Amino acid sequence: MSKTRKKSSKRGRRWSAKVTKHSDALDLDRDVFKEKDPRKIALSLKRSAQRSTRRKGAPYQSAMSMLNFYINRAGKNLPKTRKRVLEHAKDELRDVFGRA
Repeated sequence: MSKTRKKSSKRGRRWSAKVTKHSDALDLDRDVFKEKDPRKIALSLKRSAQRSTRRKGAPYQSAMSMLNFYINRAGKNLPKTRKRVLEHAKDELRDVFGRA
């Protein structure tokens, strides 16, 4: 371990889970990222982004950012099948927002 890196404390280890649950930008549907259908994930994110009054960017930007955040924070712990579904959800999100 390098001298400049610190070990994460037990208290601060799950900060990304807090962001997903208590995002100040979007009120996500429960277990939205566990959904098996990429289209349902995309539609749920779109609905959440459009309803939000606290987001800073455009609805598309907020929805895509939350999806990317979830994929990136799961990292190596995300099974390939889940990652494939979530990556397809990105394409669906582009489609439902008319950005294809």
